Amino acid sequence: MKAPPPTALIAEDEPVLARVLSRELARLWPSLQIKAIVHDGEAAIEAARQHLPDILFMDIQMPERNGLDAVEDIIDDWPTDRAAPLVVFVTAFDRFAIDAFERAAMDYVLKPVEPQRLTLTCERLKSRLLERQGNDAVAHAPWHALRRPPSQEPPLTMIQAGIGSTLHMIATADIHYLEADSKYVRVVTQDRSLLIRTPLRELMPRLDERQFTQIHRSIVVCTPLIDKVVREDAGKIYLHLKGRSERLIVSRSYAHLFKPM
Repeated sequence: MKAPPPTALIAEDEPVLARVLSRELARLWPSLQIKAIVHDGEAAIEAARQHLPDILFMDIQMPERNGLDAVEDIIDDWPTDRAAPLVVFVTAFDRFAIDAFERAAMDYVLKPVEPQRLTLTCERLKSRLLERQGNDAVAHAPWHALRRPPSQEPPLTMIQAGIGSTLHMIATADIHYLEADSKYVRVVTQDRSLLIRTPLRELMPRLDERQFTQIHRSIVVCTPLIDKVVREDAGKIYLHLKGRSERLIVSRSYAHLFKPM
């Protein structure tokens, strides 16, 4: 079956620049469907929830919410059974590049956008979308759908964390939670916090699903330690673990796990 045409959202606080970008995309990529053009970060979040576009073209400095924070909220709330959008930041400032790529940006384009540069971006996006058609179901499945088959190795009981020339052994039974932190994963126990290089997505299928629960794209907690879940007036949901003072945010994608019985 033929794949549906790709879709996109443009978030740009300058209406003239938004129209120029839309017009150039129509010329370079006629099959791309622009589902919405918005002019601030909050509107981008709402439009992304409504349309679930394949691609986000995001300005960074916008009213209400900047593009970096808006993308974080969009990804946090993205349906777990659908591939996350490819993100292209289009901005006049190069100083945000590191922050952008830490948010898994596909590309970072400086204004004024040159047609040749935008052509390259479109080719990169087309190539990535084609790759997804073959492996999307596996590459973007929620971690609890990637459970180990019975024939594979058993769940991890120890995790190794290297600090300098010293190798620390962490029993998974001692882990309170794991949190993705830039290029690392922070492993938190009762009395220490260590960083490991294994990405959270690779680590999660090897954890015992009876012992760990994902509450956010970047946070996995020890299930028996869950004490309470608090929903604030603004709609944010936070989880508290037994014996710990910090509160951990629960994204909307996982809020259904904590409904009252």
